[in-house]
Amino acid sequence: MFFLLRMAFWLGVVCVLLPSGMQSSSPDANIDPKQAVTLANAAVSDMRGFCDRQPDACVTGGRVAVALGHKAEAGARTIYEFIATKLNKRAAPAERTATSAAASGEGTLTPADMQPAWHAPVPLPPRREARAGRPAA
Repeated sequence: MFFLLRMAFWLGVVCVLLPSGMQSSSPDANIDPKQAVTLANAAVSDMRGFCDRQPDACVTGGRVAVALGHKAEAGARTIYEFIATKLNKRAAPAERTATSAAASGEGTLTPADMQPAWHAPVPLPPRREARAGRPAA
């Protein structure tokens, strides 16, 4: 959700900054880019001091932000549960086929049947001393 809001903001900024191709006859429509940047910086610094001037509004805004966070968490949990139930419904037919295979006689091996067959141990190669014909020390 925040991604969409951020994307809408930046698309709005891009749309405002794109040249329109139309010449406006109003003197108020002509904006100096340097002056616009200066005024934007002033607005940002004014917003930074907002909580000092209006502490009640900041507390209420914080509560709203927490409430929105809880709603987002609940929405994410709902989506997760929805997806989990859909995946469980898809897995259920596979379990039914495994159960029907066991009922038809397939898959009836016991754990002892599934143990690997015994193999003789592999003999170790002769020691280097024995290969060289020297006595072991």
